[in-house]
Amino acid sequence: MNSPATQASDLGGVMDSCLDLDNPKSFFLFAGAGSGKTRALVEAMKIFRQKYGQEFRLSSRKVAVITYTNAACDEIKHRIEYDSIFAVSTIHSFAWELIRPYHNDIREWLKERLTTDILELEEKQQKGRSGKASADRAVQIEQKQKRLDRLDTIKYFTYNPNGENIGKNSLNHAEVIAISADLLTDKSLMRRILIRKYPVLLIDESQDTQKDLVDAFFAVQNKHSGEFCFALFGDTMQRIYSDGKSGLAEAVPDDWEKPAITINHRCPKRVVRLINTIRTTADDHKQESRNDAIEGFVRLFLVQDDDGIDKTAVEAEIAKKMAEITSDDQWSGDNQEIKTLTLEHHMAARRGGFNDFFEPLYQVSRFKTGLLDGTLSGIPFFSQQVLPLVKSLQAENRFAVARIVKKYSQLLSSDMLKTRESPLDEIRKSAAAVRSLFSLWDDNHNPSLIDCLKNIATSGLFAIPDVFVPIVSRNDSIGHESESDDLAETLDSDPSIDAWDKALSVPFSQLESYVQYISDKSQFGTHQGIKGLQFPRVMVVLDDNEARGFMFSYDKLFGAKAPTSTDQQNAQEGKETSIDRTRRLFYVICSRAQSSLAVVMYTKEKDKIKEHLQNLNWFEENEIVDKFKN
Repeated sequence: MNSPATQASDLGGVMDSCLDLDNPKSFFLFAGAGSGKTRALVEAMKIFRQKYGQEFRLSSRKVAVITYTNAACDEIKHRIEYDSIFAVSTIHSFAWELIRPYHNDIREWLKERLTTDILELEEKQQKGRSGKASADRAVQIEQKQKRLDRLDTIKYFTYNPNGENIGKNSLNHAEVIAISADLLTDKSLMRRILIRKYPVLLIDESQDTQKDLVDAFFAVQNKHSGEFCFALFGDTMQRIYSDGKSGLAEAVPDDWEKPAITINHRCPKRVVRLINTIRTTADDHKQESRNDAIEGFVRLFLVQDDDGIDKTAVEAEIAKKMAEITSDDQWSGDNQEIKTLTLEHHMAARRGGFNDFFEPLYQVSRFKTGLLDGTLSGIPFFSQQVLPLVKSLQAENRFAVARIVKKYSQLLSSDMLKTRESPLDEIRKSAAAVRSLFSLWDDNHNPSLIDCLKNIATSGLFAIPDVFVPIVSRNDSIGHESESDDLAETLDSDPSIDAWDKALSVPFSQLESYVQYISDKSQFGTHQGIKGLQFPRVMVVLDDNEARGFMFSYDKLFGAKAPTSTDQQNAQEGKETSIDRTRRLFYVICSRAQSSLAVVMYTKEKDKIKEHLQNLNWFEENEIVDKFKN
């Protein structure tokens, strides 16, 4: 049963055996691209319901099902007919449900964390010099000290997994994950509570689930294997987020079951052969095409990356060529319907017109995942409050404006209205605050985000997220006297605040373009941003020069550049290299195509690449096109 090639027909029996409460067996189900992973997850849930549904309803126990997005949660709930024995949620929602009754434990965790943070900031303050960084740190110390001082007055904590968490008793996204992981690791009682309430835990997209919590769940399973079934669904080759657990497959204990689904229901036969070849150096998993799958098309276009090349024109010409090759007019012209995918997000940001907002934040490692899914502290403030308000004002939709202000404005909060002699005055004040904000757009002006933020802070229209408080509190007179002062200030500064300083200086329109992008309403996508998606026609743009990334390198993967000494050292030590990361992303991108795939690679080393590709055997000779020049 541990065979890595379990067929779909055997899968039901495997899961039935594992989901036996008298003798539970944890398992890792390999489900490659397009294999119907969600279908398998739902099948496991139905098998369990048939055996234990009535028993769980009577005992108030549940099967916990964690998946990556709210949309995926809704899909799974629909397929399982909203059965109450299943608690389907995202990782943040699940973590919060686990810890939300334990306010004393949360309080003690926060006391320890805030005390440590304050000591670290004070140490930096003593060593630093006066200036912007010092002023920002002073505000941060004051914020954290105030929060620490009022912890004992907070009766209960709150958290919204889908929005900005602003308020004296609010927790942020990172805190909820960290508290949950620590309590599960350190508190035996918390582990017992988890097992008693959720004796079965199924995790979808397990390769990208937050690593600290995954490690905590592994620890629970290790200590309580006889009464806790922990099941992972996913494919380590498709790990695309930095906070997912590296080496997940190796971390799975030897005594776990390891079934696999080998049929690819999404891709044409040619693409399945390609992705099988791509992953041969990573593991021995291979997929098979459905018997009725089409042959499909794959082409690699090698483009000489000369200075001044018009890449938009080149890609339009390639789309026309693909229309000829495939006899599919939706590749080009008025009927064009293709998905263009880029190497890294800031490539899409440049093409989508929001690079100045995106890139400073993307350079902060701990910001990346929250920036990509829209949960980074500060983002929901703009995306869920300010942007909808501005769009409603521009559309002259008074009802939508009133709804947003009533829901989010601190001027109209119940606590505020109760303490005011004239609630009507507060309503008038909120209306004046709205007019003041919207006046920034007078005469077709495109105000900066910082101007909007300062306007809101001055009027009190919305509560300002903690991350922005040092910036809006800053005295504009703080400056520098010389270049040496500037250098010292840079070395002394907080990279997180510096990143937001740069991002907030951009026009508001860039924020709107960014929100369209993370909502998948932009024509541009990325390797990392297409989890679970599929498209009939895919054009992927590989451009290391434009990407300017150090995490990925297609020139290395395709043989145009040699591995660095760091790559060689990491490989010798069994660590992940930039080539490994790039291979995974290339696998993910190719596996999105349902019919035809065009890979466009800009390079100055076409001959080296063609020679290397002969050894890789990824593309057939007639599939490599190298005649495209500006």
